[in-house]
Amino acid sequence: MSNIEQYNQSDFYNKIAILLKEARKSVVQTVNKTMVYTYFEIGRMIVEEEQNGSKRAEYGKQILKELSKRLNNEFEKGFSQRNLEQMRQFYLTYSKTQTLSAEFNLSWSHYLKLMRIDNVDERRYYQIEAYENNWSLRELQRQFDSALYERLVLSRDKNTVKELSEKGQIIENPKDSIKDPYVLEFIGIPENSKYSETELEQKIIDKLEHFLLELGKGYAFIGRQVRFTFDEKHFRVDLVFYNRLLQCFVLIDLKIGEINHQDLGQMQMYVNYYDRFVKLNTENKTIGIVLCKDKNDTVVEITLPENNEQIFASKYQTVLPSKKELKQLIENRENE
Repeated sequence: MSNIEQYNQSDFYNKIAILLKEARKSVVQTVNKTMVYTYFEIGRMIVEEEQNGSKRAEYGKQILKELSKRLNNEFEKGFSQRNLEQMRQFYLTYSKTQTLSAEFNLSWSHYLKLMRIDNVDERRYYQIEAYENNWSLRELQRQFDSALYERLVLSRDKNTVKELSEKGQIIENPKDSIKDPYVLEFIGIPENSKYSETELEQKIIDKLEHFLLELGKGYAFIGRQVRFTFDEKHFRVDLVFYNRLLQCFVLIDLKIGEINHQDLGQMQMYVNYYDRFVKLNTENKTIGIVLCKDKNDTVVEITLPENNEQIFASKYQTVLPSKKELKQLIENRENE
């Protein structure tokens, strides 16, 4: 068999394999969607039955107990009293706030997690992002535990916060993709331990998939310690990414201490080099992020130009933030 024939057969096989994989994926999605919608309808029927019967709490409990017994006898499992209570709560939660009640796109496990989020705007945000980014349940849990919603709220103008619950995170300009702080709990470094910038970089590379999730939408990894040279001097950028939504390079420099004006100046030089010698004319201006353990906002503000849209300084932390403290900061800002 010639190489051309082998290539054609391989290409033929790959096309069929892709078709089968897509079909299986579609079947799973259809099953999940049907199951979730069925649970929503069961919840609706339970609530309506309760409303048509006695108003006593004991009556509702008796309905669930008897229904659980009869359903498990016929369908074997999956209809414990606890599960039926969750279906009831699912209907009560989403019949009032869900604009897509006829089009549930996540798994039942996702909705069990989402139902436990009391803040309606926060719940809507995570629901949109989980669907659009195809988050697994573990990824959704991680983003919630890292207080992603609260961090984005704190980094946005009060007038645009509502958009998070209506549209999710929209990336239209560099500031939209920036968080402060970034949470790197996945690298496994205790908060007060001593480590070098090289060790921090290696930890991030070892957990690159997690770091990309933390960076957010549209990021692709290009390289580490990426070298460029001019005037016979060599320079290295710690981490280089490309954001396909913003269509630009994103350079990250790691600092284990407090940021200073030299760090910002160095990043400005990196960004200028990429803009002048690396990026294509069709691409947008390069973004530079100095990721530091601590920062003085005044130093950052004075060092960077007033119309700055390219250089950013963000703190990082190696433990999960306190959601309670972040919520308090949000409330304080709303009361200003």
